[in-house]
Amino acid sequence: MRGNGAVLILITLIFNYTPAQFNQQAFISEISLNHIKMVIIMNKIGIPLMTLFLLFSSATLVLLIFLLTNSTGKPELFLDDKKNILINSISEKGFIEINGGKTGFFIKGRNINNPVLLYLHGGMPDYFLTQDFPTGLDKIFTVVWWDQRGAGLSFNAQLDRNSVNIDSLIEDTKEITNYLGKRFSQDKIYLMAHSGGTFPGVKVIEKYPELYHAYIGVAQISYQKLSEKKAYDYITGRYRNDEKKKKIYNDLINNPVIMTEPIPEKYSRIRDYAMHDLGIGTMHNMRNVITGIFIPSLLFREYSITEKINLWKGKAGSGISIIWDEIISHDLSKENTAFKIPVYFLHGIYDYTCSYELAKEYFDKISAPEKGFYSFNNSAHSPIFEEPEECVRIIKENILGRQGTF
Repeated sequence: MRGNGAVLILITLIFNYTPAQFNQQAFISEISLNHIKMVIIMNKIGIPLMTLFLLFSSATLVLLIFLLTNSTGKPELFLDDKKNILINSISEKGFIEINGGKTGFFIKGRNINNPVLLYLHGGMPDYFLTQDFPTGLDKIFTVVWWDQRGAGLSFNAQLDRNSVNIDSLIEDTKEITNYLGKRFSQDKIYLMAHSGGTFPGVKVIEKYPELYHAYIGVAQISYQKLSEKKAYDYITGRYRNDEKKKKIYNDLINNPVIMTEPIPEKYSRIRDYAMHDLGIGTMHNMRNVITGIFIPSLLFREYSITEKINLWKGKAGSGISIIWDEIISHDLSKENTAFKIPVYFLHGIYDYTCSYELAKEYFDKISAPEKGFYSFNNSAHSPIFEEPEECVRIIKENILGRQGTF
């Protein structure tokens, strides 16, 4: 991580705020309260009050200036070797109205004549990760990184979250697909879904196959409740003899994931920490949610400060997923197995967020005109970010090549 990131990590730890709690009001309040605490402590050890005031005022100003300069809110352009805008490229942030709500997205592509790819994110938008982990997808697609209803660019404080369900997400996906088809004069587009986005993803292609060339599921969900049980068993197995994790282990043992009972809240609060700690979460080499996800979202230049705040407001309001209750109560391997378009799964072997093993079992039950399962030996939950070159090679050769669209 760049050096400036270390400053923000320090500030994050000092002011003791977490991603789920992050909002502008809380941010200012925490800074003010902790300034007072530290002023009292340091004044007791002999550091003059005015010096402390100037020190912390300067630190706050530097932090705010840093955030402002790293929050332009403008999509970064594709430039050629002479720093001119790349001919036929597209880089924009857009908003449209669909099904009675405002929705936002980024569109990125080096050649506007490439096929269109609509990306369905999981529990929260993750386009910001491309700043540190470029996917290369924009070399072979015009990629639409869409923030779904209630999330990121599409955040709405007035949204009734009970109105967001699998059916509404399916219809929203259809509408934005129709918009993209008309805008780019393409009869069909590609659909890529990741993690929680793969749950509506397979249902969309089953209901509206005529809209898509093919479906690409990254970290495909199958039976998520069983996946959580497998993750629980793996985590407790790894922590059983680890003295440093004894408290977490005991908390998990006292709150087991049982298939016939609701998933314990205690487990849900621990799972992200444990998965990242063990390399089975977002990325195999990402061991901390704060430094791996929260800080990069703050450093992401293409979001404005307000959009960064809204990103985490949306996440705080939706939890693991805005449709989590529906996701864990369905077994896709029994519900959605027959498709009229090609289906491809990309999955990291270390993934326990959405079980690699269950995804393979689901894949074996699928019937489609063409299908392919591709394993990534150095990835956990996000091979498009972890092994981007291999992902692009596979998609270019084995998917686009066979479809005749590249």
